[in-house]
Amino acid sequence: MSGAARPVLVVAEQLDAAADMVVDQLNQRGVPVMRFDVAEFPQHLTLTGSHMPQEPGWTGTVDDGRRTVRLEEVRAVYWRRPARPLIADSVPEPYATWAQNQADAAILNVLVALPGVPWLNNPHTDRPAAHKPQQLTVATRCGLTVPRSLVTNDPDAARRFAKETGGPLICKPLLGGRLHVGEERPLMVATHRVDPADFDDSIRTTAHYFQESIPKAYEVRLVAVGEKVFGGKLITTGEAAGTDWRTDYDHIEYDTVDVPDDVATAVRRFLAHYGIAFGSFDFAVTPAGKWVFFENNPAGTWAWVENRTGLPIAAAHADYLMGDTA
Repeated sequence: MSGAARPVLVVAEQLDAAADMVVDQLNQRGVPVMRFDVAEFPQHLTLTGSHMPQEPGWTGTVDDGRRTVRLEEVRAVYWRRPARPLIADSVPEPYATWAQNQADAAILNVLVALPGVPWLNNPHTDRPAAHKPQQLTVATRCGLTVPRSLVTNDPDAARRFAKETGGPLICKPLLGGRLHVGEERPLMVATHRVDPADFDDSIRTTAHYFQESIPKAYEVRLVAVGEKVFGGKLITTGEAAGTDWRTDYDHIEYDTVDVPDDVATAVRRFLAHYGIAFGSFDFAVTPAGKWVFFENNPAGTWAWVENRTGLPIAAAHADYLMGDTA
């Protein structure tokens, strides 16, 4: 099979704008695509993988009932926030959870074992890259500026940190995700300002992630794909958006910004450290022009950046998946 005819696997939820945009770019270039969600496995997707002694990798097929792709012909994998496998309702607990874990391990680990196949991003390396406290140490080693930060469940330590920083503080989640409260819509736990005068023993209930509040001229969602970096500029015009722009999209103005060479170089080092090729990085740019790293989202959203700014991020994904990493 010729290189152009080898298929790309796009593994994503059905309603995912970023995956749609990447598929469109690959279609425009004549690259065959098989898109599926892991939630389709094992009820509506069939995986058959075979490995023999002395063979370099797995052979077999992935079949969704409409088309079949041979594992040994897969060109690349775009792994974009798929759901977990869905087991038939006829399987009772605890067997359903056991079966789900088996299916999860099978679909991922057989694909990961395909030799020489590039990923955006391989989940085995993607997941460690999402750990926020570790990100700060890696970012520092790579040459990025980071905020002064504290993780603690000790109210006295939090008070000392507030005194040492001498300015306003914010508190943010250590781990992404939403709160599911009854039948109501899941709640997002946003970054929020905190007043040290309110610190009390409730801090002991769990770990808290405090940071100094960075003065912002504007913020940047920096999207990195392979060696390419794109700067989406966010100018917030409201207090809530200025603290966490995800809470108030009505008070954001969008533009593009050139990424300084030293920041771009440090971001590439960051990706290389984790062995990933994609990241959605959040930065603040101070009134003095200094770029301050907050975090990287190794499966972060970016479709809205392209839609608001015209930056060719989907095209960069397609380039990478086709083997053009320059």
